[in-house]
Amino acid sequence: MSEDQGGRQTPEIPEEKEPDYRFTLANERTFLAWIRTALGLVAGGVVVHQLVEPLHVEGARTVIALGCVILAIAVAAGSYFHWRSVQQAMRRGRPLPGSTLVPVLALGATVIALFAAVTVILL
Repeated sequence: MSEDQGGRQTPEIPEEKEPDYRFTLANERTFLAWIRTALGLVAGGVVVHQLVEPLHVEGARTVIALGCVILAIAVAAGSYFHWRSVQQAMRRGRPLPGSTLVPVLALGATVIALFAAVTVILL
């Protein structure tokens, strides 16, 4: 903490430096890969809803399609926040933050796949 002119305590803002452009571009490529994944999930949801024949369970196609789209929204939003936090860490010379996107995507895809498998095979 530092003091301003009025004697009040103010938090110190860490000095930011422009990181090596290669790291910035690598961070951007990772962000774009997450966005491509989200777009693929949206496309998958549309395909399931529009092209898959009706399943034995009423509304199963809609649930699978919505699951894909909701997961896509989570991945797209999370990718931006992850990109921004990595960029800030690089600028401030701090360790890179971990990503919650990997477990979210893995869990979401597993749930959707299990639901689809149960709906198609068992019902």
